Amino acid sequence: MRIKYLSLSFLIFFASLSATGQVIYGLKDCINIGLENNYSILIAKNTETIAKNNFTPGNAGFLPSLDLSSRHSGTLNNITQNLTDGSQNVSTGVFNTTTSAGVTLGLTIFNGFNVQTTYKKLNELRQVGELNTQMSIENLLSEIFAGYYNYILQIQLLNNMKYAVTLSRERLRIDEDRYLLGSSSKLQVLQSRVYLNADSSRLSRQYEVVRAAQIRLNELMVIEDLATEFISKDSSIDVNPDLIYEKLLEETLVRNTSLNIASKNKTISEYDYKIIVSRSYPYLNLTSGYNYNLNTYSTSSTKNQLTNGMNYGLTLGMILFDGNNQRRSIHNSSIEVRNKELRYQEVEQGIKADLITIYSAYTNYLRLIVLEEQNLQTATENLEIALERYRLGSLSGIDLREVQKSLLDANESLSSIHYQAKLAEISLMQISGRIMEYYQ
Repeated sequence: MRIKYLSLSFLIFFASLSATGQVIYGLKDCINIGLENNYSILIAKNTETIAKNNFTPGNAGFLPSLDLSSRHSGTLNNITQNLTDGSQNVSTGVFNTTTSAGVTLGLTIFNGFNVQTTYKKLNELRQVGELNTQMSIENLLSEIFAGYYNYILQIQLLNNMKYAVTLSRERLRIDEDRYLLGSSSKLQVLQSRVYLNADSSRLSRQYEVVRAAQIRLNELMVIEDLATEFISKDSSIDVNPDLIYEKLLEETLVRNTSLNIASKNKTISEYDYKIIVSRSYPYLNLTSGYNYNLNTYSTSSTKNQLTNGMNYGLTLGMILFDGNNQRRSIHNSSIEVRNKELRYQEVEQGIKADLITIYSAYTNYLRLIVLEEQNLQTATENLEIALERYRLGSLSGIDLREVQKSLLDANESLSSIHYQAKLAEISLMQISGRIMEYYQ
């Protein structure tokens, strides 16, 4: 079962605008445009891509490193040798060159499980990036839903005020006819005109509110021309009355995005602790390479010398003492793990409190909808009777105004409660991780 409130005057307004060729948006249209253009979503997706790019075996340290280097150098010298027999050898313009090239391979064989733990941490960071994007999408959907239904609400209020102007204009017509027939005073006509002007003024201000609602929705969708006017496909605010608290709580503890992010952050802090602890283990590194060296001599019995070949080595080491920095880092990291656990519990407690609060408001709004619908029906019947009595002259103008105001207030109150109930429903769906169901 779904509760539905429909304004007949809104349908008339909708039909008149459709004929003008204005842009028409449905809820899914707004969502599609917003998801494609919204800046916060684009930023979140770019950040997510960075996290995905970082999740590689090479970034974690699983893969070896391979370096290629080469060098060519030369010397140009004058050499003077003073011998013990008093003679002297002088060489000028001695030009020697050295050419070298090498390939070096490095691989970490064991580093206290640092590499494996880092790879797991990168995976968690990738998932956090996805969750952050999901949260940005959920927040945007919530804002678009609120903006879309607020626009419908303001249109309903606009048409309610139009109806008020229609009633006041009808009353003025009755008073003018009665004045011409001599059965009413000029004062009554003037008072009716005051009421009409007051209602017209409220209607004019409401047009501004509707326009502001349009601009706000255009902003959320990142429409280039924020002044673009549109109308909505929907003419009512539907509220789902079938949400059950126990089911929502169960889904919240499993699917809530903020809670999942807090859980991932707790896991990441545990991996950080393990990475720091891994520095206490011995490490074993492998190095290997190939070297090529060519030396040329301009004054020597050897014209040139070529050396090339392989080299390799294993390095086994362990940090014995580093000024107690390792001990301090481990202690601080364990505190950070505890902080992340406390943060998770804090988020969980806050989400549970929000769920209870919003669900209580949601159920109250559902009860109010039933009462306000009954009130609107009663007010409508009262106005029909009051108008007939006023035409017959058996009801004062002040009494008619009160009856008219009661109907308009009832109509406005029902529309507002439908909107508030819808906002509560959207918040419950977002907290429980089900807000994307609106998009399916």
